[in-house]
Amino acid sequence: MLTIEELPECPVATTVRLIGNKWKLLVIRNLIYNDKQRFTDFLKSIPAISKRVLTDNLRALEEDGLINRKVYAEVPPRVEYFLTPLGKSLKPILDAMSDWGEVYKSNL
Repeated sequence: MLTIEELPECPVATTVRLIGNKWKLLVIRNLIYNDKQRFTDFLKSIPAISKRVLTDNLRALEEDGLINRKVYAEVPPRVEYFLTPLGKSLKPILDAMSDWGEVYKSNL
């Protein structure tokens, strides 16, 4: 997890630093609306993402405290990802982005 010294002073810049790429936003969107997902679920619902990019973004979101990863002791191993309480607090932001996106599309 980042320290306070590593984050920008501006709260908007902090938010952008944490969730500011399209892949992180889509991963968070999936977890907000689906509660938990497996790696293959992300690949199916975000078809343009590569396995490597997905792995990197899942690790970054976990490191930043926005998602958790649960590994089940099964053969083959099953791994599920879900939002932390902090990650869940992003729902109003994604809802607002969704609403704005609809407005924008309706104005085209």
